[in-house]
Amino acid sequence: SGMKIRKYSYMLLFVTLICAGIQQLMSLDTLMGEHSGQKNENFLKLWDTVLHLITIVLCFNFSVHVLQWADSFNQFKWQRLQYAPLPYGWKDVSPEVVSTTLSLLQNSSSSRLFERKSPDQCVRCAVVGNGGILNSSGQGKATDSHDYVFRVNGAITKGFKQDVGTKTSFYGFTTNTLKNSLKAYWGICYVFIPANIQDYVMLAAAIQGAAVPSGYYEGDQPSMYFGNKHSFEHFRMIHPYFTEYVTKRFLNSPYLKMRYRDFYMPSTGALMLLTVLHSCDQFSLSAYGFITQNYEGFSDHYYNAVKKPLHFYANHGLLMEGTLWQLLHSSRVMWLYQRHGKKGGLSRWAKMKGSPTFFFPQ
Repeated sequence: SGMKIRKYSYMLLFVTLICAGIQQLMSLDTLMGEHSGQKNENFLKLWDTVLHLITIVLCFNFSVHVLQWADSFNQFKWQRLQYAPLPYGWKDVSPEVVSTTLSLLQNSSSSRLFERKSPDQCVRCAVVGNGGILNSSGQGKATDSHDYVFRVNGAITKGFKQDVGTKTSFYGFTTNTLKNSLKAYWGICYVFIPANIQDYVMLAAAIQGAAVPSGYYEGDQPSMYFGNKHSFEHFRMIHPYFTEYVTKRFLNSPYLKMRYRDFYMPSTGALMLLTVLHSCDQFSLSAYGFITQNYEGFSDHYYNAVKKPLHFYANHGLLMEGTLWQLLHSSRVMWLYQRHGKKGGLSRWAKMKGSPTFFFPQ
Protein backbone atom coordinates (compact mmCIF):
# COMPACT_ATOMS: atom_id res chain seq x y z
CA SER A 1 0.00 0.00 0.00
CA GLY A 2 0.96 3.66 -0.31
CA MET A 3 1.31 3.91 3.46
CA LYS A 4 3.78 1.00 3.53
CA ILE A 5 5.81 2.56 0.73
CA ARG A 6 6.02 5.82 2.65
CA LYS A 7 7.09 3.96 5.78
CA TYR A 8 9.79 2.13 3.85
CA SER A 9 10.96 5.45 2.37
CA TYR A 10 11.01 6.89 5.88
CA MET A 11 13.11 4.00 7.18
CA LEU A 12 15.45 4.18 4.19
CA LEU A 13 15.86 7.91 4.70
CA PHE A 14 16.70 7.38 8.36
CA VAL A 15 19.29 4.67 7.66
CA THR A 16 20.84 6.62 4.77
CA LEU A 17 21.28 9.78 6.82
CA ILE A 18 22.76 7.92 9.79
CA CYS A 19 25.15 5.92 7.60
CA ALA A 20 26.23 9.04 5.74
CA GLY A 21 26.93 10.83 8.99
CA ILE A 22 28.85 7.91 10.49
CA GLN A 23 30.86 7.48 7.30
CA GLN A 24 31.91 11.13 7.42
CA LEU A 25 32.83 10.82 11.08
CA MET A 26 34.95 7.72 10.46
CA SER A 27 36.71 9.23 7.43
CA LEU A 28 37.72 12.26 9.47
CA ASP A 29 40.02 10.20 11.65
CA THR A 30 41.99 9.16 8.58
CA LEU A 31 41.96 12.54 6.87
CA MET A 32 42.95 14.67 9.85
CA GLY A 33 45.81 12.48 11.09
CA GLU A 34 47.90 14.15 13.75
CA HIS A 35 45.89 17.39 13.82
CA SER A 36 43.94 16.22 16.85
CA GLY A 37 42.57 19.63 17.79
CA GLN A 38 41.06 20.24 14.38
CA LYS A 39 39.94 16.61 14.26
CA ASN A 40 38.05 16.91 17.53
CA GLU A 41 36.44 20.17 16.44
CA ASN A 42 35.27 18.72 13.14
CA PHE A 43 34.20 15.50 14.83
CA LEU A 44 31.94 17.44 17.19
CA LYS A 45 30.50 19.46 14.31
CA LEU A 46 29.70 16.36 12.29
CA TRP A 47 28.31 14.52 15.29
CA ASP A 48 26.04 17.51 15.95
CA THR A 49 24.94 17.33 12.31
CA VAL A 50 24.15 13.62 12.60
CA LEU A 51 22.09 14.20 15.74
CA HIS A 52 20.25 17.03 13.99
CA LEU A 53 19.46 14.78 11.03
CA ILE A 54 18.08 12.17 13.40
CA THR A 55 15.90 14.89 14.94
CA ILE A 56 14.56 15.85 11.52
CA VAL A 57 13.67 12.29 10.62
CA LEU A 58 11.96 11.66 13.94
CA CYS A 59 9.74 14.69 13.32
CA PHE A 60 8.02 12.92 10.44
CA ASN A 61 4.85 11.02 11.29
CA PHE A 62 3.38 9.28 8.25
CA SER A 63 0.42 7.92 10.21
CA VAL A 64 -1.23 11.37 10.38
CA HIS A 65 -4.05 11.75 7.85
CA VAL A 66 -3.01 14.26 5.19
CA LEU A 67 -6.51 14.62 3.74
CA GLN A 68 -10.04 14.52 5.11
CA TRP A 69 -12.95 12.70 3.50
CA ALA A 70 -16.28 11.11 4.42
CA ASP A 71 -14.91 8.34 6.64
CA SER A 72 -12.50 10.66 8.45
CA PHE A 73 -15.29 12.53 10.23
CA ASN A 74 -16.80 11.09 13.41
CA GLN A 75 -17.94 12.23 16.84
CA PHE A 76 -14.57 11.62 18.46
CA LYS A 77 -12.76 13.84 15.95
CA TRP A 78 -15.43 16.49 16.25
CA GLN A 79 -14.92 16.58 20.02
CA ARG A 80 -11.17 16.80 19.47
CA LEU A 81 -11.22 19.61 16.87
CA GLN A 82 -14.34 21.67 17.61
CA TYR A 83 -12.48 24.17 19.80
CA ALA A 84 -9.38 24.56 17.63
CA PRO A 85 -9.53 27.55 15.26
CA LEU A 86 -9.27 27.13 11.51
CA PRO A 87 -7.11 25.83 9.86
CA TYR A 88 -6.20 23.63 12.85
CA GLY A 89 -9.74 22.59 13.69
CA TRP A 90 -13.43 23.38 13.24
CA LYS A 91 -14.07 26.23 15.67
CA ASP A 92 -16.92 28.47 14.42
CA VAL A 93 -17.92 25.82 11.87
CA SER A 94 -21.05 23.81 12.61
CA PRO A 95 -20.83 20.01 12.61
CA GLU A 96 -23.55 20.01 9.93
CA VAL A 97 -21.38 22.03 7.54
CA VAL A 98 -18.34 19.82 8.12
CA SER A 99 -20.23 16.52 7.87
CA THR A 100 -22.23 17.61 4.82
CA THR A 101 -19.12 18.71 2.94
CA LEU A 102 -17.01 15.69 3.84
CA SER A 103 -19.84 13.28 3.04
CA LEU A 104 -19.48 14.39 -0.58
CA LEU A 105 -15.89 13.13 -0.60
CA GLN A 106 -17.31 9.66 -0.42
CA ASN A 107 -14.74 7.47 -2.17
CA SER A 108 -11.56 6.14 -0.60
CA SER A 109 -9.65 7.87 -3.40
CA SER A 110 -10.47 11.14 -1.62
CA SER A 111 -8.16 10.03 1.18
CA ARG A 112 -5.13 10.01 -1.16
CA LEU A 113 -3.68 12.66 -3.44
CA PHE A 114 -3.20 10.14 -6.24
CA GLU A 115 -3.21 6.45 -7.09
CA ARG A 116 0.02 4.61 -7.82
CA LYS A 117 0.13 2.48 -10.96
CA SER A 118 1.89 -0.24 -8.98
CA PRO A 119 2.82 -0.70 -5.31
CA ASP A 120 6.52 -0.28 -6.03
CA GLN A 121 6.16 2.76 -8.29
CA CYS A 122 8.44 5.64 -7.33
CA VAL A 123 6.48 8.85 -7.83
CA ARG A 124 8.42 11.99 -8.73
CA CYS A 125 6.73 15.23 -7.68
CA ALA A 126 7.44 18.91 -8.19
CA VAL A 127 5.92 21.73 -6.16
CA VAL A 128 6.04 25.12 -7.87
CA GLY A 129 5.83 28.31 -5.83
CA ASN A 130 5.60 31.82 -7.22
CA GLY A 131 8.99 33.18 -6.16
CA GLY A 132 10.87 35.59 -8.40
CA ILE A 133 13.81 33.19 -8.45
CA LEU A 134 12.02 31.37 -11.28
CA ASN A 135 12.10 34.35 -13.63
CA SER A 136 14.64 33.54 -16.39
CA SER A 137 15.44 30.26 -14.62
CA GLY A 138 14.84 27.99 -17.60
CA GLN A 139 13.37 25.30 -15.31
CA GLY A 140 10.18 24.68 -17.28
CA LYS A 141 11.25 21.45 -18.97
CA ALA A 142 12.68 20.02 -15.74
CA THR A 143 9.46 20.87 -13.91
CA ASP A 144 7.23 19.20 -16.50
CA SER A 145 9.35 16.03 -16.41
CA HIS A 146 7.92 15.05 -13.01
CA ASP A 147 5.03 12.60 -12.66
CA TYR A 148 2.93 15.18 -10.82
CA VAL A 149 3.27 18.95 -10.69
CA PHE A 150 1.68 20.91 -7.84
CA ARG A 151 1.08 24.67 -8.07
CA VAL A 152 -0.30 27.26 -5.66
CA ASN A 153 -1.90 30.71 -5.68
CA GLY A 154 -1.16 32.73 -8.86
CA ALA A 155 0.24 29.78 -10.84
CA ILE A 156 0.63 31.79 -14.05
CA THR A 157 2.12 29.66 -16.82
CA LYS A 158 1.18 31.64 -19.95
CA GLY A 159 4.24 33.52 -21.13
CA PHE A 160 6.50 31.71 -18.65
CA LYS A 161 6.67 28.23 -20.17
CA GLN A 162 10.47 28.20 -20.29
CA ASP A 163 10.73 29.02 -16.59
CA VAL A 164 7.82 27.27 -14.86
CA GLY A 165 6.54 24.75 -17.41
CA THR A 166 2.92 24.15 -18.32
CA LYS A 167 2.03 20.88 -16.60
CA THR A 168 -0.34 21.16 -13.64
CA SER A 169 -1.66 18.07 -11.87
CA PHE A 170 -2.80 19.61 -8.58
CA TYR A 171 -3.57 23.12 -7.47
CA GLY A 172 -3.51 24.10 -3.78
CA PHE A 173 -5.33 27.16 -2.47
CA THR A 174 -7.65 28.75 0.08
CA THR A 175 -10.96 30.18 -1.10
CA ASN A 176 -9.87 33.68 -0.06
CA THR A 177 -7.15 33.63 -2.74
CA LEU A 178 -9.26 31.90 -5.36
CA LYS A 179 -10.52 34.92 -7.30
CA ASN A 180 -6.98 35.90 -8.29
CA SER A 181 -5.81 32.38 -8.97
CA LEU A 182 -5.64 29.68 -11.58
CA LYS A 183 -9.14 28.76 -12.70
CA ALA A 184 -11.10 26.17 -14.64
CA TYR A 185 -8.20 24.18 -16.06
CA TRP A 186 -9.18 20.77 -17.39
CA GLY A 187 -7.63 17.73 -15.73
CA ILE A 188 -6.53 19.49 -12.56
CA CYS A 189 -7.30 18.22 -9.06
CA TYR A 190 -8.06 21.12 -6.71
CA VAL A 191 -6.71 20.84 -3.15
CA PHE A 192 -8.60 22.97 -0.62
CA ILE A 193 -6.73 24.29 2.41
CA PRO A 194 -9.59 24.90 4.90
CA ALA A 195 -8.56 28.21 6.46
CA ASN A 196 -12.12 29.56 6.55
CA ILE A 197 -15.68 28.25 6.71
CA GLN A 198 -16.01 29.36 3.09
CA ASP A 199 -13.64 26.59 2.05
CA TYR A 200 -16.14 23.98 3.26
CA VAL A 201 -19.09 25.82 1.75
CA MET A 202 -17.35 26.32 -1.60
CA LEU A 203 -16.22 22.70 -1.84
CA ALA A 204 -19.74 21.41 -1.20
CA ALA A 205 -21.20 23.78 -3.79
CA ALA A 206 -18.57 22.76 -6.34
CA ILE A 207 -19.30 19.05 -6.04
CA GLN A 208 -23.07 19.60 -6.03
CA GLY A 209 -22.89 21.97 -8.99
CA ALA A 210 -24.91 24.58 -7.10
CA ALA A 211 -24.45 28.26 -6.31
CA VAL A 212 -22.64 29.07 -3.07
CA PRO A 213 -25.50 29.27 -0.52
CA SER A 214 -24.03 31.64 2.07
CA GLY A 215 -21.13 33.78 3.16
CA TYR A 216 -18.84 36.15 1.30
CA TYR A 217 -19.19 34.22 -1.97
CA GLU A 218 -22.96 33.78 -1.73
CA GLY A 219 -24.49 33.39 -5.18
CA ASP A 220 -21.20 32.63 -6.93
CA GLN A 221 -21.20 29.73 -9.35
CA PRO A 222 -18.32 27.31 -8.64
CA SER A 223 -17.96 26.78 -12.39
CA MET A 224 -16.41 30.29 -12.46
CA TYR A 225 -13.41 28.84 -10.67
CA PHE A 226 -13.35 25.12 -11.39
CA GLY A 227 -15.09 24.78 -14.72
CA ASN A 228 -17.92 22.28 -15.09
CA LYS A 229 -16.44 19.78 -12.66
CA HIS A 230 -18.99 18.26 -10.34
CA SER A 231 -17.27 15.00 -9.46
CA PHE A 232 -15.63 14.57 -6.07
CA GLU A 233 -12.67 13.01 -7.90
CA HIS A 234 -11.48 16.49 -8.90
CA PHE A 235 -11.27 17.75 -5.32
CA ARG A 236 -9.28 17.11 -2.15
CA MET A 237 -9.22 18.83 1.25
CA ILE A 238 -6.33 19.05 3.72
CA HIS A 239 -7.06 17.60 7.16
CA PRO A 240 -6.88 20.00 10.17
CA TYR A 241 -4.90 17.31 11.99
CA PHE A 242 -2.23 17.51 9.32
CA THR A 243 -2.02 21.31 9.43
CA GLU A 244 -1.70 21.18 13.21
CA TYR A 245 0.96 18.47 13.01
CA VAL A 246 3.24 20.20 10.47
CA THR A 247 2.86 23.54 12.25
CA LYS A 248 3.85 22.15 15.64
CA ARG A 249 6.61 19.89 14.36
CA PHE A 250 8.19 21.99 11.63
CA LEU A 251 6.92 25.58 11.66
CA ASN A 252 6.19 26.37 15.29
CA SER A 253 6.51 30.13 14.94
CA PRO A 254 6.99 32.54 17.86
CA TYR A 255 3.91 34.28 16.41
CA LEU A 256 1.82 31.51 17.98
CA LYS A 257 2.71 32.94 21.38
CA MET A 258 1.97 36.53 20.43
CA ARG A 259 -1.16 38.49 19.69
CA TYR A 260 -0.92 37.25 16.10
CA ARG A 261 -1.57 33.64 17.12
CA ASP A 262 -5.12 33.68 15.75
CA PHE A 263 -3.86 34.90 12.36
CA TYR A 264 -0.72 32.83 11.92
CA MET A 265 -0.62 29.75 9.72
CA PRO A 266 2.00 28.29 7.38
CA SER A 267 1.85 29.81 3.92
CA THR A 268 -0.12 28.07 1.17
CA GLY A 269 3.13 27.08 -0.49
CA ALA A 270 4.53 25.63 2.73
CA LEU A 271 1.42 23.56 3.41
CA MET A 272 1.41 22.19 -0.12
CA LEU A 273 5.11 21.38 -0.02
CA LEU A 274 4.76 19.52 3.28
CA THR A 275 1.61 17.79 1.99
CA VAL A 276 3.47 16.51 -1.05
CA LEU A 277 6.49 15.59 1.05
CA HIS A 278 4.24 13.25 3.03
CA SER A 279 2.62 11.79 -0.10
CA CYS A 280 5.30 11.45 -2.77
CA ASP A 281 8.59 9.62 -2.39
CA GLN A 282 10.95 11.73 -0.33
CA PHE A 283 13.97 11.32 -2.59
CA SER A 284 11.96 12.41 -5.63
CA LEU A 285 10.51 15.74 -4.50
CA SER A 286 11.65 18.98 -6.13
CA ALA A 287 10.68 22.45 -4.92
CA TYR A 288 10.78 25.40 -7.32
CA GLY A 289 10.06 29.05 -6.59
CA PHE A 290 10.39 28.94 -2.80
CA ILE A 291 12.24 31.44 -0.64
CA THR A 292 16.02 31.00 -0.49
CA GLN A 293 18.80 32.75 1.42
CA ASN A 294 19.38 35.26 -1.37
CA TYR A 295 15.70 36.16 -1.80
CA GLU A 296 16.60 39.86 -1.90
CA GLY A 297 18.20 39.31 -5.29
CA PHE A 298 14.85 38.43 -6.86
CA SER A 299 11.41 39.96 -7.26
CA ASP A 300 8.49 38.93 -5.06
CA HIS A 301 6.93 36.87 -7.90
CA TYR A 302 8.34 35.51 -11.14
CA TYR A 303 5.57 37.17 -13.14
CA ASN A 304 6.22 40.72 -11.85
CA ALA A 305 6.90 43.07 -14.78
CA VAL A 306 8.97 45.28 -12.47
CA LYS A 307 11.06 43.98 -9.59
CA LYS A 308 9.20 44.18 -6.29
CA PRO A 309 10.64 43.33 -2.86
CA LEU A 310 9.34 40.37 -0.93
CA HIS A 311 7.03 41.56 1.84
CA PHE A 312 6.77 39.83 5.20
CA TYR A 313 3.49 39.65 7.09
CA ALA A 314 2.64 38.46 10.59
CA ASN A 315 0.30 35.73 9.36
CA HIS A 316 3.19 33.74 7.83
CA GLY A 317 6.75 32.95 8.92
CA LEU A 318 8.50 33.02 5.56
CA LEU A 319 12.03 33.20 6.95
CA MET A 320 11.38 30.19 9.17
CA GLU A 321 9.95 28.35 6.18
CA GLY A 322 13.00 29.24 4.11
CA THR A 323 15.33 27.94 6.79
CA LEU A 324 13.36 24.70 6.88
CA TRP A 325 13.57 24.26 3.09
CA GLN A 326 17.32 24.81 3.19
CA LEU A 327 17.67 22.29 6.00
CA LEU A 328 15.59 19.64 4.21
CA HIS A 329 17.58 20.29 1.04
CA SER A 330 20.96 19.95 2.74
CA SER A 331 19.67 16.79 4.45
CA ARG A 332 18.65 15.39 1.04
CA VAL A 333 15.05 14.96 2.13
CA MET A 334 14.05 17.04 -0.90
CA TRP A 335 15.69 19.15 -3.63
CA LEU A 336 15.32 22.95 -3.51
CA TYR A 337 15.94 24.99 -6.63
CA GLN A 338 18.52 27.71 -5.91
CA ARG A 339 20.63 30.08 -7.99
CA HIS A 340 22.56 33.34 -7.71
CA GLY A 341 20.53 36.53 -7.75
CA LYS A 342 21.38 39.68 -9.66
CA LYS A 343 21.87 41.70 -6.53
CA GLY A 344 21.00 41.65 -2.86
CA GLY A 345 22.24 40.66 0.55
CA LEU A 346 21.26 38.31 3.33
CA SER A 347 20.39 40.99 5.89
CA ARG A 348 17.12 39.65 7.28
CA TRP A 349 18.06 36.00 6.77
CA ALA A 350 21.34 36.53 8.62
CA LYS A 351 19.37 37.62 11.69
CA MET A 352 17.80 34.16 11.86
CA LYS A 353 20.01 32.34 14.36
CA GLY A 354 20.28 28.58 14.02
CA SER A 355 17.78 26.20 12.53
CA PRO A 356 14.04 25.86 13.08
CA THR A 357 13.03 24.43 16.43
CA PHE A 358 11.41 21.03 16.09
CA PHE A 359 8.79 19.90 18.58
CA PHE A 360 7.77 16.38 19.52
CA PRO A 361 4.42 15.31 21.01
CA GLN A 362 4.30 15.03 24.77
